Amino acid sequence: MIAAGLLAGAAGLGLSLGSVMIAEAHAAQSIRVLLAPDVQQLEVHTDQTIWVTDEHDQSWSYRPVLRIKVRGHALILNGKPVVSAQLTLRAGNHDLKLWLNGYDTRTALHASDDKGALQISGLIQLVRRGKGLLLVNHVDLEEYVKGVVPAEVNSAWPPEMLKVQAVATRTYALYQHMLSSTRDYDVVSGIQDQVYRGRQGIDARVVEAVESTRGLVVTYQGAPIYAAFSSTAAGITEDAMVVWSKDLPYLKGVECPFDIESPYYQWKASLKIGTLETNLRQQGFSLGTISAITPLAYSRAGRVATIRIVHSMGELTLRGEDLRKAVGYTVVPSTQFTIESVGQDVIITGYGAGHAVGLCQWGAKELAELGYSFSSILRYYYPGTELQDASLTQAPPVPPITAAPPS
Repeated sequence: MIAAGLLAGAAGLGLSLGSVMIAEAHAAQSIRVLLAPDVQQLEVHTDQTIWVTDEHDQSWSYRPVLRIKVRGHALILNGKPVVSAQLTLRAGNHDLKLWLNGYDTRTALHASDDKGALQISGLIQLVRRGKGLLLVNHVDLEEYVKGVVPAEVNSAWPPEMLKVQAVATRTYALYQHMLSSTRDYDVVSGIQDQVYRGRQGIDARVVEAVESTRGLVVTYQGAPIYAAFSSTAAGITEDAMVVWSKDLPYLKGVECPFDIESPYYQWKASLKIGTLETNLRQQGFSLGTISAITPLAYSRAGRVATIRIVHSMGELTLRGEDLRKAVGYTVVPSTQFTIESVGQDVIITGYGAGHAVGLCQWGAKELAELGYSFSSILRYYYPGTELQDASLTQAPPVPPITAAPPS
């Protein structure tokens, strides 16, 4: 039945897919990526001249290094003060290398080479917010996709899986771009949206996956979808209604027995009861000393929907996702779990990683290894959707989605 669904998805695309893939008429898009909030110091390097423009079109040039510091109402550019609410940095068609000083560079920029530098294409926009700066990268959509794919999956995975990730990434970015006109950015460079590392990790396999699907997005009724994805479903993928209380017809659960080889398929976690109490209080929950934790309700896919916590001040009911948030998404990778014991330590065993809505990355990897095309895999995990060139799409409806990471 699963195989039939995949084959039907491929057949539904028909021979017209090839003509869509080679379409030259898709509109160029620039994606605004928030690299870091509240930046106090920034160092920019390039092989060419760095051109800086403020909101009044006044310009300065620097070569080959520009150091920016926030000092009160002014920005200090290589030692000279400039009063500006917004600056744009560019180096023509050349890349920029960024360092953040006095900030967790590896966390903020996801940089791991060149002593913590992030190498990016496009231009940088610095927007004054409070006492710091928003650091926003304006980058071509396809270059953005190239920067996300190797950060989200292993570039050694099958080519069809890399194409799956490329199309899902492009779709998610375009969806957010179409609905973010009132914001200073479209997407965040971390797991809140999609992990983006600029030029890091881009190789020939990634470039081929992105270029061979250039402009293609997943659509529902002619509009890009909220292309949610996560690592490992370990069973049936989850309905968006369960996780985000939003009824999206293309984010319904499908069977996913394909991800058994995932290192996250089965896991076990131990956390201190005192740490859990502290974290829940920091999340705004009022509770005393915990004596028992019991799953209260499950989703159709078998994941914990709500949890009952008995404590010295009474009882607390919270969502399974709230527990994950309180203890850390890496500590409790999914809500498909059971509580083994509650003492000084809470022992939890479970399956899968991520919210399990939409595309399962490890499942898609296995399907690609079995010979399924990227188009059929996408159609399977996003039921009722079609592939379409980005230039032919319309804006999606006002998003029925609360902020939640796709992975």
